[in-house]
Amino acid sequence: MAVPTRYRERLAARCDGQIVVTVDKDHCLLVYPLPDWEELERKLVRLPSMNKIARELVRIMVGYATEVDMDSHGRILVSRELRDFAALEKNAMLIGQGNKFELWDEQTWKDKLDEWLAEAADGDLPADLETIAF
Repeated sequence: MAVPTRYRERLAARCDGQIVVTVDKDHCLLVYPLPDWEELERKLVRLPSMNKIARELVRIMVGYATEVDMDSHGRILVSRELRDFAALEKNAMLIGQGNKFELWDEQTWKDKLDEWLAEAADGDLPADLETIAF
């Protein structure tokens, strides 16, 4: 996977090209600059281990976390295990999410996007979102 040119300089400055890739419950991959991952990991490991949901979340996110280096062309090598988890085949979508990226199989992304847009049209916005002008 190659990081788009517009993000490469920021990533190089933020983490010197050190990236962590892990899994998400939506069957995509999460791509973090190392400092942001380390902050999240500290929070995750402090979750109560007696809580089943928290324990499972830590188990998959920390357990699958893989450190990778971005090369001079902005490429990162995603392991077969992570590619299999996200069903990444030929075409992938890298979606910016503030402090991280999501890496999706292109068709899965399109299917999920259609699903989410349909749900958003039918559902109520959370109170926090009602105060934001889009």
